[in-house]
Amino acid sequence: MCLGIPGQIVEIASAEKKLAIADVSGVRREVNVACIAGDAPLEDLIGTWTLIHVGFAMSRINEEEAAKTMEVLKMLGEAQEEIEAMRASQQAMERVS
Repeated sequence: MCLGIPGQIVEIASAEKKLAIADVSGVRREVNVACIAGDAPLEDLIGTWTLIHVGFAMSRINEEEAAKTMEVLKMLGEAQEEIEAMRASQQAMERVS
């Protein structure tokens, strides 16, 4: 499964290379914005929310959609942690048997 994580474009790192800095839950990372840039100046992207996957801003989203996506990702993470804990518990029980 491929997931995109929401991030907000906060600055342009290199207009020539179509690179921007996105804030993803308080962490700033460089992302390629070629997929969402269009013909407008890259500076117009500042403040834009986007789904980021493997370093590429793949699509524009609104702030509400970004918040909902983050909530779902947090729930998935919690579910994954619970599944891993159950798996570890089962493996420990199998070793004892």
